[in-house]
Amino acid sequence: MNELIIYENNQNQIQIAVEFDGDTVWLNLNQISTLFGRDKSVISRHLNGIFKNGELDKKSVVAKNATTASDGKVYQVDFFNLDAIISVGYRINSKQGTHFRQWASKRLRDYLIQGYTINQHRLEQKENGEAIGDLCIEKENKQQK
Repeated sequence: MNELIIYENNQNQIQIAVEFDGDTVWLNLNQISTLFGRDKSVISRHLNGIFKNGELDKKSVVAKNATTASDGKVYQVDFFNLDAIISVGYRINSKQGTHFRQWASKRLRDYLIQGYTINQHRLEQKENGEAIGDLCIEKENKQQK
């Protein structure tokens, strides 16, 4: 896991440090709980249901990483990728869950209609002169189809 990105909701009330490795983001159970405003037991129950019904393969969406706790001890912690986070997000009944679903649906709609999505926040952080080279666009390669 390489890059660290800070997620903020639209009211800047939730801030989560997100591990990004180029293809996906990774959150641990505590972070997913914070993201959706639900107890860890609720998130765990949803994840177990997702794996039990075969929606996702646990081996494909979970990675164990060493994490140093506040007591100084190192623990192996499960991190869940974006596929798992999205699956949980569509099951959570909370204001934050609703916001996430609206955000995810808009990104999916943009991608399906336009063939790309733009990370406007990261684009605005770049200086005008260098924004073109680092433009955060995911574009579908139409020639591969």
